[in-house]
Amino acid sequence: MISELQNEFHDLPVVQFPTDDATPTPTVEGPVAWRISADTYDAEIEWPEAFAKFRAAVDPASVTAIVVGSWSEPYENSSAGVVDALVAAADELPALRALFIGDMTVEDCEISWIVQSDLTALLTAFPRLERLGVRGGTQLALSPVRHENLRSLVIESGGLPADLVRAVAASDLPALTDLELWLGTEEYGGDSSVDDVAPILSGEKFPKLTRLALANSDHQDAIASAVATAAVVPQLRALDLSKGVLTDTGAESLLAGQSLTHLESLDLHHNYLSSGMRERLQAALAPSVAHLDLDLGDADEDDYDGTIYRSVAVGE
Repeated sequence: MISELQNEFHDLPVVQFPTDDATPTPTVEGPVAWRISADTYDAEIEWPEAFAKFRAAVDPASVTAIVVGSWSEPYENSSAGVVDALVAAADELPALRALFIGDMTVEDCEISWIVQSDLTALLTAFPRLERLGVRGGTQLALSPVRHENLRSLVIESGGLPADLVRAVAASDLPALTDLELWLGTEEYGGDSSVDDVAPILSGEKFPKLTRLALANSDHQDAIASAVATAAVVPQLRALDLSKGVLTDTGAESLLAGQSLTHLESLDLHHNYLSSGMRERLQAALAPSVAHLDLDLGDADEDDYDGTIYRSVAVGE
């Protein structure tokens, strides 16, 4: 939920590190995910300084998960300073296994206003990292990279640049089991196409992938059509095509394509399916496997003065 700050990350409770001198560092028992933030507006200290305070107060060698919240004016300033500070401290963080960049709600910054940066150096500096999460697609960049241990990559955005999608698809991630991309809409920088995710759907890039989310897309029907015949599908346990502009056309492709009854979870919530198509999906899929989680959500089509509007769930 992007409307609330994360309270759990990497199966660990999230604990806020206080950056003001008057508040003591919380006493924790066992591993936690530390959330480190700077004030979005009128920040007294910048994020790198807050991070330095954190490393002075908490043994960095024991830290397994970090959630980066806001940094000063993230709608104008990129996450480059955050990335540089983390990379510079990599030797102090040998146990770091999970990292999230940009845990903000709308009160801090609209998701498509969050200015990110090139995150390639994070994967290079932390070869033992198992989970990377990112929120925001503006100026987000990644070079194709090989990483032996990354198991989960989640990128939440109102619009992912095509170059970024292609870089993910071209990366060598042999341990990856969970990939989630919010492709978004062109209005907010989401200019990728089905061709850009073709290497992912081929099943050859990520041999251990068991959960795939290609979500929040304004070309969700085309994605669904490609998924219907994609070689990667038989190896999946969970498939997420939610949050996008999915209509009966895309659902028809799924029904006409390869079997999906091996899935444990199929998430199609936020869609534009007719009641008849919902009934067909339920009849075709829900009874097939007892543990199938077929989340169809509710029809989200809006009608204003006789004009139909369809949009992704998360844009601005």
